[in-house]
Amino acid sequence: MKEVIAFLAELQQNNNRVWFNANKDRYLQAQARFNAFTEELIKGIAGFDKSITGLTAKDCIYRIYRDTRFSSDKTPYKCHMGAYINPGGKKSGYAGYYFQVGATDDGFPNGNMLASGDYCYDPKVMRILREDICNGEGDFDRIVKQAQPFQIDSNDMLKRNPTGFPADAPYPEYLRLKTYCLVYQPGRTFMYSDRLLEEVTEMFRVTQPFIEYVNRAIAFTKE
Repeated sequence: MKEVIAFLAELQQNNNRVWFNANKDRYLQAQARFNAFTEELIKGIAGFDKSITGLTAKDCIYRIYRDTRFSSDKTPYKCHMGAYINPGGKKSGYAGYYFQVGATDDGFPNGNMLASGDYCYDPKVMRILREDICNGEGDFDRIVKQAQPFQIDSNDMLKRNPTGFPADAPYPEYLRLKTYCLVYQPGRTFMYSDRLLEEVTEMFRVTQPFIEYVNRAIAFTKE
């Protein structure tokens, strides 16, 4: 990933159309490397999660061009490349495995990141997940802890339990989450590894029970 990260780092310092167009060949090379990695990562994940079998990189990757219509930030390009590998592809609404390589080491929006889950759930899904957590006798807590070094994203939480869940409900630290996603932010040493594909695949393997747990709730709302 060295060449991809090097391009993205330069793009971050020169985020304008003139520079991008002058370096279009470098972008296409970096994109091809990332896409090839994604194709192999899909195969690796399919080895333990059959729900994503048959996906291609095209089903999972995002465009580098930013939608600036409703943003105060008018820079035209993202300084990261990301792939969301989930059942049915990135627009299906199911939770999945997200791999991102970026210009920096500090996670979202432009850093290296691995994540499992999603950031935007239907309210019906959130309700089901909270009920499952509340009544599951600790199964969700065990799944989260077994996914280390991933951590549950708790940056945005409710101040009290959501409506319908009493103050003494079990696992308030999970009930108050506004989303359900596991996150890990690797450094450059990890991203430069010659075994990056194998290491990322194995890391995602430990999050498969979490993905299955979340997608069970999503599937229920689609019936």
